[in-house]
Amino acid sequence: MKIALASDHAGFKYKEKIKEYLSENGWAVKDFGTYTKQCCSYPDFIIPAARAVSEGICDRGIVLGGSGNGEAIAANKIRAIRCALCWNNRTARLSRMHNNANMLAIGERMISIEAAYEIVDIWLSTEFEGGRHIKRIEALENLGS
Repeated sequence: MKIALASDHAGFKYKEKIKEYLSENGWAVKDFGTYTKQCCSYPDFIIPAARAVSEGICDRGIVLGGSGNGEAIAANKIRAIRCALCWNNRTARLSRMHNNANMLAIGERMISIEAAYEIVDIWLSTEFEGGRHIKRIEALENLGS
């Protein structure tokens, strides 16, 4: 599985740590930036990462910012993206089980790096339940059709 990774300046430190963590644990990672702590505009990096997931270049994506809110909003503007802002293990698990989230947003200023690692692990290992949730995902996919 190939993971798209992107952040703004406020999520840069965690992006770099999560990139290393994923690589050490055998995940393929494509880093869409930012590449420095210099102040930047998150859509410049989040949108290309979301497009890579939408187009099947990457299987899933993880985006980071100060709170993660703007990054989730930006990613969700792209067709076929279901980006979930997660702040604990339960939100990560449910975002996959019930929403089949294909992107994860994390706020560096909101949680510890240890919590972020746990969220990433749970999010990557949790399967979509399907069942009653399929029709809801299909309704989202059919918006604008």
